[in-house]
Amino acid sequence: MLKMSRILPSTLVALFAALPLAAEAQQVRFDTGWKEQRFSMFSSNDYSLQGNTLAVRSDGTVSLMWARLPDSRWSSTSASWNWSVAQSVPATDLTKKGGDDRNLAIYFVFLPESVARTARNDGVRALLDNPDARVLVYVWGGNHPQGRILPSPYLGPRGRTVAQRPAGTGQTSETVNLARDYQTAFGAAPEALVGLAVSADSDDTDSRVSAQISDLRVE
Repeated sequence: MLKMSRILPSTLVALFAALPLAAEAQQVRFDTGWKEQRFSMFSSNDYSLQGNTLAVRSDGTVSLMWARLPDSRWSSTSASWNWSVAQSVPATDLTKKGGDDRNLAIYFVFLPESVARTARNDGVRALLDNPDARVLVYVWGGNHPQGRILPSPYLGPRGRTVAQRPAGTGQTSETVNLARDYQTAFGAAPEALVGLAVSADSDDTDSRVSAQISDLRVE
């Protein structure tokens, strides 16, 4: 999980770097424009970013990779991806701060377009502390019923966790309706989809994750 209690005190240059998309089918590429956000100087996940695939190993660690979407994709209302887990954390309570380890989480970050245009260079603290920010986090992990939309222990009213897959190994494909889930989570139509992030989290249970995401698309 994105450890908000660890991020907010930090001073960062920007939340998102430019994220190029393939010309066809809005495929997200992982080989350019992504940056890692650590939560400790001495501990982070091990990421491998190649073309349309992001692989991650987490060994009692947590961090995330993030990037910005271009203006041309701000109106995106759906997403799809493949993901797989070869080594899994145990099932946890995704609503519990400091005890919510998960194999993979994909963050979709929204802002009102007017705010997004003036916040291009805002750091993480300024962006996620902005009352207009909204974040949907789709998670492989936890012990909750599939599809359950949960409160975020770090983002408060600005974020919701979607329990997409319970803890365990395997591989599957996902297609999500961001507009529908946003409406359910926040009671309104979605704003501009300005950025993405991917994380793995095994520090609370001192366990290990070996997983990957591929063919991530937004449209």
